[in-house]
Amino acid sequence: MQVCEVQFRQAGKRYYFSPNGYQLNHGVFVVVETVRGIELGKVMGDLKEVVDEQLNNEVKSILRIATPEDIEESKYNTTLEEEVVNTTKVLVKQNELEMKVLAGEYTLDRDRLVIYFEADSRVDFRQLVKDLNEVYKTRIELRQVGSRDGAKFIGSIGPCGLITCCTTYLGTFENVSIKMAKNQNLSLNPQKISGTCGKLLCCIKYENEAYEELRENMPDMNEIVDTPDGSGKVISIQLIKRQVRVLFPDDSAETYNIAEVKRRDHKK
Repeated sequence: MQVCEVQFRQAGKRYYFSPNGYQLNHGVFVVVETVRGIELGKVMGDLKEVVDEQLNNEVKSILRIATPEDIEESKYNTTLEEEVVNTTKVLVKQNELEMKVLAGEYTLDRDRLVIYFEADSRVDFRQLVKDLNEVYKTRIELRQVGSRDGAKFIGSIGPCGLITCCTTYLGTFENVSIKMAKNQNLSLNPQKISGTCGKLLCCIKYENEAYEELRENMPDMNEIVDTPDGSGKVISIQLIKRQVRVLFPDDSAETYNIAEVKRRDHKK
């Protein structure tokens, strides 16, 4: 089946749509119908062939290539979002709700207004929806997101000094574990390996596969190994250099390439 990938927000998740006979190239704006309503999206990449197993649900068709009027309407909707967020914050305070308002988005035809928020627990926002409906006279949807998505909406600077990956290009979040940090000999201090969202840095995942390959056949810390100069205990590992430092019983230490070191009773 031939499909195109459509993205609705910068660094947002991409969704498959049928091109519906249109010749679509990367960067073309299109109008589609989603579960939220009529929306404007951007085609990312060229058309591609996929098998049914790659599709999680029914693939909808592109309604049309966006007209200049559609694009202007979308830009106008964007100008309304700051006021929506400010008004929602006021109403949240009036209703004494513990929630952090992040963003507001209209569908292209303004038939629905989606407001994103972050909260530590479930929030009873029924009265808030009623108050918002009185102000905006449209269907209101409040959507709670996690801390990672919250940081993505706000944007920030990462410890590398660059704008965070989730804000600039990272469309989906992959699982990141503390084991990945250990594989790379990173400091396990939460302040050093956590992002502004409070979760483990997404970039820890990027090089994990390479480090896993480098760790193959490498001894562990404190493991007893055999070297050309005798047996000793591993006290330091240099994964990139493929070297280990070994401490001998006489308290001397030497550095060896991994090819010079033999592990004892190691199961491959």
